[in-house]
Amino acid sequence: MTDTTSHAAPRRRPLPLAWLGLVPFFLFAVMFLILPTMKIVIGAFVTADGTPTLQNIFNLFQPSILAAYWISIRISFASALLGCLIGFSMAAAISFGGVPKAVRGPLLTFSGVASNFAGVPLSFAFLATLGRVGLVTVLLREWFGINIYGLGFNLLSFWGLTLVYLFFQIPLMILIITPALDGMKREWREAADILGATSGQYWRMVAFPILAPSLLGTFALLFANSFGAVATAYALTGSSLSIVPIVLFAQIRGDVLQDPHLGYALAFGMIVITGIANGVYIWLRTRAEKWMQ
Repeated sequence: MTDTTSHAAPRRRPLPLAWLGLVPFFLFAVMFLILPTMKIVIGAFVTADGTPTLQNIFNLFQPSILAAYWISIRISFASALLGCLIGFSMAAAISFGGVPKAVRGPLLTFSGVASNFAGVPLSFAFLATLGRVGLVTVLLREWFGINIYGLGFNLLSFWGLTLVYLFFQIPLMILIITPALDGMKREWREAADILGATSGQYWRMVAFPILAPSLLGTFALLFANSFGAVATAYALTGSSLSIVPIVLFAQIRGDVLQDPHLGYALAFGMIVITGIANGVYIWLRTRAEKWMQ
């Protein structure tokens, strides 16, 4: 009697149709993220005729370019720090404070919209509001006799750009830190109260140590978010504030200082800085999730 089982054809595995839904995502990631990034990285290490070189990287150490990086880092640090402080206060108010629950939903909805509102529309909105002939500027001058520009305010400056960045930094902080605050267990607060801890001692000795990875990680993410903001800075300040995105645009599209491969090197430097910040965020976020389990 012949054993037919050994000669049976192998069963074909069904195609993993569930992965078809991810195909558009991978296509967009490859076309608009991976390939452009590879072009930038390669362009930073070659000359115009394709010869490998490190001169583009060495050119980043020019005083003017270092100054542009320093201004960008300062603006990113200031907007990230203020965004964390203000956003954390607002998130704590809707999570633990006496703010009515009806405020929580609209605030989170607005935060979801505002955190993605940037570029030319955001710049125009601030110019129409706080520009030299903006609505708020004119109302303060005509109704209250307050000339904010006479007092030293300038929207097209370090603090002006920082203020614009806060419009999307604060909502982003609220969206990220609110789940972490909601994950704080009530038993921790009750145990602190039983042991006689004050509210300040609870936050200093229990809450903040637990929330520290989330807070530091969100700060790193906000730093990367503002450091990589190109359209908003260019649409608002043009060439009046020498930050990295403006210098980069001048090298790529400028008529006088055009050096595309130096622009690639500038973009490569931005990728490195934002990559480090995002890496810190992912690492700290992972630690925070372990605490919340």
